[in-house]
Amino acid sequence: MKKITHIIFDFGAVIINIDYDTTIQAFKNLGIKNSEKLYSKKIQNKLFEQLEEGKISNQNFIDEIKSISDYATNDEIVEAWNMMLGNIPEKRIRLLESLSKNYKLILLSNTNSIHIERIIRDFGEKKWNSFKKLFYKFYLSHELGMRKPNEEIFVKVLSDNSIEAENALFIDDSPQHINAARKLKINCHHLKKSEEITDLFPGIIQ
Repeated sequence: MKKITHIIFDFGAVIINIDYDTTIQAFKNLGIKNSEKLYSKKIQNKLFEQLEEGKISNQNFIDEIKSISDYATNDEIVEAWNMMLGNIPEKRIRLLESLSKNYKLILLSNTNSIHIERIIRDFGEKKWNSFKKLFYKFYLSHELGMRKPNEEIFVKVLSDNSIEAENALFIDDSPQHINAARKLKINCHHLKKSEEITDLFPGIIQ
């Protein structure tokens, strides 16, 4: 392995805590049948992919969910969708602060504006802006119009930043994303449920 110069972090379930089951249950409570097949960590309905790629508006998304629910309101749907969002433990922030002194950090997230708006509201503008400043580049799928595990998003990150794949380390909790990055010869670490990013360093960087 050549020297790592850039560390590419996923956001959900790597930096910010995520509990997919709370949103699945919240959808069930709104009368949405088979919600676990509609959305999960490994499988997303095309609707969610379109939202994450910014190809449909937030209102389009809400209207589609409303059509398969038992008369849920707009606010109830947004609240259910945001139920999965947790906090960012302070120890992870301290890790990022430390790493940013020696590596260029990049955030690469499949996300959507409904989630980002809620996170900014919960964190506050000042704290969110301080968090963003820890990263050399910040890539959100709904702003890019592309998402993981599509190869094009990894190629863009490498190209934008003039990074050789062998000089990048990608950390993500989704195996399909890891597999896609590995095909491009990017160094990867698949973060398991039992792992915490604060325990990974410096062991996986040589």
